[in-house]
Amino acid sequence: MPIQTHSTRRRFLTGAAAAASLGPAVSRAAANERLNIAFIGMGKRGRSVLGQTLRQGDAQVVAVCEVEGTRLSHGKQTIENHYAAAKKSGQYKGCATYVDYRKLFERDDLDAVVIMTPDHMHVHPALAAINAKCDIYCEKPLTQNIAEGRILADAVKRNKIVFQTGSQQRSEYGNKFRTAVELIWAGRIGKLKTVHVGVGGPPKPCDLPTQEKPDNVNWDLWIGPAPMRGYNEILCPKGIHNHYPAFRHYEEFAGGGLADMGAHHFDIAQWAMEMDASGPTTIEPPKEGAGKLKFTYTSGVEMFHGGPGGCTFEGSEGTIYVDRGKLESNPSEILKTPLGEKDRRVYPSNNHVRNWLDCVKSRKDPICTAEIGHRTASVCHLANLGYKLRRKLTWDPAKEQFVNDAEANKLTARKPREGWEYGQG
Repeated sequence: MPIQTHSTRRRFLTGAAAAASLGPAVSRAAANERLNIAFIGMGKRGRSVLGQTLRQGDAQVVAVCEVEGTRLSHGKQTIENHYAAAKKSGQYKGCATYVDYRKLFERDDLDAVVIMTPDHMHVHPALAAINAKCDIYCEKPLTQNIAEGRILADAVKRNKIVFQTGSQQRSEYGNKFRTAVELIWAGRIGKLKTVHVGVGGPPKPCDLPTQEKPDNVNWDLWIGPAPMRGYNEILCPKGIHNHYPAFRHYEEFAGGGLADMGAHHFDIAQWAMEMDASGPTTIEPPKEGAGKLKFTYTSGVEMFHGGPGGCTFEGSEGTIYVDRGKLESNPSEILKTPLGEKDRRVYPSNNHVRNWLDCVKSRKDPICTAEIGHRTASVCHLANLGYKLRRKLTWDPAKEQFVNDAEANKLTARKPREGWEYGQG
């Protein structure tokens, strides 16, 4: 096959996907066309999603981008070792490396990118990918603040990008979350009254001391749009690490434990309430402490931050509790009785990466779009703002503004560091 530019490849893949509906033979030809994919970020989560992607026969990882040199080299080696194992020669040298993601998008052969950077650096590379007409899989929580989420979601929609937010509970974990949502939709617990979401607390200002920066770390790129501060390995660990770095505890870079796991569990709560395109209307924090903050929705459902890990849904006729390792109901018959033929089912997906790749080819929406990811992240940000301001807040989810509250509205956005203004896709 001759070398294709990005636009040529996109036309080919879109045409092949359309032709796939005409019959099995054409569908097999479309499935054999590999998508050229690049990875941005090679931490623990990045390595996990990379492994899933390498197992997909129609994905070719052609480049990796990382600001820490050891992880960059390790990512390249992992990719090339994987493809080498499938060759008779046992050799493969086709993975390019980049430190600066902006250089990555000077290529014209990319179809899609996987963004596995810290939370505060999701939107900037995503907008660069959109400008390059690349489809995107991006880790959660999707954003560092509410305003940049709207910038991203609108750019995705405007440019018709296939965007998957990495809220994989919608696709995986033995269908526990999917089953819970279907049972709630079917009215098995009666009218939904309350939801309890058990996740960590809000972030704090970063107070880490400055350490000597390793020579193989591009710290300016790691900081990106956040306020400049000195290097600390708690934020950007040295080398290959098998833990999730604690940058997520600090408000300059993330939303604390509340947003970290909240981006998973509040996502399931919003899904069950059919609020994927909306959100709560009031936020009521406790006077002190990190817990028992209450959201209220127009439906009258009250959702609380706190409780057992995962989601507890309480209805007029029963309760469903779901977490990654458990699905329970009270009474137990709720789970034992099969759903009926007329009961609604959730979007069919049992592999989050696979769903995204299929949608890249078909041009359909994946299970967790940028809009959904933004709305879930917004719930987390609203909770954090409630804890920060310690007073009742009234939120307009259509306008994405607080009602008659200039102080709160100012906190929905953050001006990026000079030179890191948002490039509107």
